[in-house]
Amino acid sequence: MPLIITPRQLAQRAELYHQLAQLTSAGMGVVGALEQISRHPPGHSFRAPLQHFLNELAQGKTLSDSLRSIGWLPEFDMALIEAGERSGRLDASFRLLADYYNDRAGVAKQMISQFIYPIALIHLAAVVFLIILPFAASQFHASLLLLFFKAALVLAPIYLATALIIHAMQSKHGEKWRAFIESLLNPIPLLGTARRFLALSRLSAALEALISAGMNIVEAWEIAANASNSPMLRRTVARWKSPLAEGRTPSELVQSSSIFPETFSNLYHSGEISGKLDETLQRLHLYYRDEGTNKLHLVAQWTPRLAYFLIVILIAYEVIQFWTGYFNNIFKITNSF
Repeated sequence: MPLIITPRQLAQRAELYHQLAQLTSAGMGVVGALEQISRHPPGHSFRAPLQHFLNELAQGKTLSDSLRSIGWLPEFDMALIEAGERSGRLDASFRLLADYYNDRAGVAKQMISQFIYPIALIHLAAVVFLIILPFAASQFHASLLLLFFKAALVLAPIYLATALIIHAMQSKHGEKWRAFIESLLNPIPLLGTARRFLALSRLSAALEALISAGMNIVEAWEIAANASNSPMLRRTVARWKSPLAEGRTPSELVQSSSIFPETFSNLYHSGEISGKLDETLQRLHLYYRDEGTNKLHLVAQWTPRLAYFLIVILIAYEVIQFWTGYFNNIFKITNSF
């Protein structure tokens, strides 16, 4: 598993699903589509998993069983592919996954592009205040190598902290760690709401696909909760087994749970009563996907701006400190005569 999942890797996965959607919707079988893609995969790292996947299919395993034995794909991907295989709508599942990863890649690219200027500003400040000014203050006698080393020591913790934060937010961690990160991020304005909305979007998409495939509603909810990638949703749904077995409906449990927004509860209840739950879940998926993505775009816009303002304030403080010290030295020298 890579330390950091990059926008390029997300875009490559989106391209893989886009090609699968095109080929399967044109009438080509999954094996033929995978064989064609494996000859020219979207990314070099896909070649080995695709070949392993084809070998599993050649042994007579189903699509979903082959993927699970490899352990290559996230739970959300697995739930939609399994539902598409059961319902005969694999092309629709692949298309939905392609859109999902395209959105994720777009947000990640925006975040990185917005951070370029603050990052450049940090390095410029480090060069000016840790190398140039100390070198000039020493009347050009200080060791430049030592000054560069000191600047590197100051920047190294920033690099390490950034890498650890990004790695901590990846999805392939233990359940307790993901639950801890979720509890930390949920109270954060915009970011916490965006994560909750996108988890509800994944849950709705997986649930609609599984129900349309004819899966039992209890089993469908459990798989969809796993696909949401939210430990909070997973724990909540796991506690529903006994109430569901006693005859309570999912809409009653959704309405009694505080983690589901009122919009989700009301629409799900209406869809369950009207018998159009699949259409309702499609609308919920689109609504929470769009709302969550919009909030993530706002996070991508404002986080670098806040970082920029903090850096500007820090630079202004250092400039004031420098000139204050400079004039104090001049004042001491003039008073000594």
